[in-house]
This record gives sequence, structure tokens and C-alpha cells, in this order.
Amino acid sequence: MRRPITQYAKSGEVHIAYQVTGSGPRDLIWVPGFVSHLDLMWDWPVYVHMFERLGSFSRLIRFDKRGTGMSDRVSIATLEERMDDVRSVMDAADSEKAAIFGVSEGGPMSLLFAATYPERTSALILYGAFAKRLWSPDYPIGVPELDRQAYLNLISQSWSGEADLSIVAPSFSNDIDVSERWAAYRRMCASPGAALDIGNRGRSSELRFTKLDLFDTCRTCLEKPA
Repeated sequence: MRRPITQYAKSGEVHIAYQVTGSGPRDLIWVPGFVSHLDLMWDWPVYVHMFERLGSFSRLIRFDKRGTGMSDRVSIATLEERMDDVRSVMDAADSEKAAIFGVSEGGPMSLLFAATYPERTSALILYGAFAKRLWSPDYPIGVPELDRQAYLNLISQSWSGEADLSIVAPSFSNDIDVSERWAAYRRMCASPGAALDIGNRGRSSELRFTKLDLFDTCRTCLEKPA
């Protein structure tokens, strides 16, 4: 698959980078997780394989969230503003209705979009997502505050060094080459401040819906320690 042209949608005064691949009969909006970089993802065969598979049955529309990748490096803004970036991308890509695929930190945005624009949502898919990040008595699967703060401290202290893949990709955690490549990739995705901003925003997200949530049990950052 040839690397697609990066285009830009205007969401207010913010430019949101997006790419369109595939030619299937339905539109699929990929709402990325923590950080992303549209162009550099094509350097990773695992991503290319996934995009080719999704594009075999859909018109796949992917974007970099504001503050990350090739979108404007602005402050992360509110969940409502970030959610509306999805609508702006759909408008720019001439997508009237689409299945929304929210990954990890992109889950709350996807949930809110589906609730706000049901007429433009044909389906909602969540992977590794969460309705609420932190533990509370009525949400026992959440992450304790101390563990969450330790993760944010790790971002702050290690953004310039090797990436700790034990959280997001345990099978590669001992592969130095992959760790170094991933560390360089994420530095291109976002600055340390932007990464921390996203992490802190995720702490305060709380959405209540009836939903089915699928996630990889190896994603240790979504598990409450025993």
C-alpha cells in the first residue's frame, strides 16, 4: 500500500491532520490512543498490516489528535472540543456516517461523539478503552491514584530515553532495537508536556453508558494491581 497524502481539517482554528485509505463500502473512523503520528506509523509493518486489513472492507479515515503528530501542537483542550475534531475530520473527508473505532485514550472521545451525533454514527467499537481511569468504590477496576501518578512520573522522566514497552507491548519489552525505535517514534508524536497533558486529561474522564468494551489482557496499564 502506498503511503497516503496527509490532508488537514479545520476544527475551529486548529488544523487536524488526517489520511484516507481503503475503498470499502463503509466509512471507519480510527480515533487513536495516547499519541500518534500518521506518516511515521507507515514505518511499522504491524500498523501497515492492520491498516491494509481494515481498508479491505472500509474507507479508513485516521487522524492525529490535536497536540500530537502532524496536527497543530496546541493545548489538548476539553473532551468536548476534542470530540468535535472527529466531526471536523468527517466533514473534511465527506463522510456523512461512519463506524467509530476508539482506541485506548481515544475511547472517551468516541463514546461522547456517538452520544452527541448518533445520526452520524453507524457503529461504535472500543479497544483497550475506559469509561473512567481512576479507581473509586463504584469503579473497582480503575487504576489507583498512586499507580497512575507513578505512570505519569515515568512519562516525565523517561521521554528522552528508551521506551518501557512492558506496559503497551510486553512481548517486545526485552527487545532493545524495538524499544529505541518506539522511543524515537513517540518523541515525534508529542512533546513530554503534551503527553503529560493527555495523561492528566484522561484521569478526569468519566462517562456512563451501556457498552461492550474489548481489550487486550496484556495491557497492564488497564489492570488494577492485585
